[in-house]
Amino acid sequence: MPLKILVVDDDLGTRLSIGDYLELSGYLVIMANDGQDALSMVEENHPDLMVTDIVMPRMNGYELVRRVRQQLEFRLLPVILLTARTKTQERILGYQSGCDLYLPKPFELEELSAAIRNLLERSQIIQSEYRFYYQENLDGSNFIKAIDGQNCVSTQIANSQLLSSLTTREQEVLELLTHGFSNADMGNQLHLSPRTVEKYVSSLLRKTSTSNRAELVRFAIKHGLVE
Repeated sequence: MPLKILVVDDDLGTRLSIGDYLELSGYLVIMANDGQDALSMVEENHPDLMVTDIVMPRMNGYELVRRVRQQLEFRLLPVILLTARTKTQERILGYQSGCDLYLPKPFELEELSAAIRNLLERSQIIQSEYRFYYQENLDGSNFIKAIDGQNCVSTQIANSQLLSSLTTREQEVLELLTHGFSNADMGNQLHLSPRTVEKYVSSLLRKTSTSNRAELVRFAIKHGLVE
């Protein structure tokens, strides 16, 4: 069964050009012309990846990604933001909202296709491992669970020292991160600035020797660092 991609853009020409190219590449493509419709389509169709514009009526791309990330089942959904906006602060907003890649317009369809292929391959590996460890969790074999704020360390987790090395604030950030929260959302929950949240995320990446947030989430699940 072909992988399903949701393309969101209020410009019909852009939607059709992306959709036609991806269909020729073997994907199943569904489309929406604004963020509100796209959110409904994500919930109903469960796409494998979403490509979305930022400036759209009713709900912009930033808000769309934030709303998607708030739902547990879509926290690992790969998202590419497309926009003519190229300022650094706007790109930062894109990443803070929870996107995986920010691709400025104009772009080459071949480049977009390569980015999609890379994100899908990584996503399928992560989701496969997540399902595996989630099943182990149901069986009670390999996970660390938090009980009354105290971490119960599984005997099968070799590097329990890592968990004890995390500060309380880092554990809070890690927990929210695995639930798909953006820096801004985590800041609101923990009463921190997005910049401070990013410092905690960077510290977690360093301590776990992971290179990005997706790898960090996978590591945390695999080693029972979150519920």
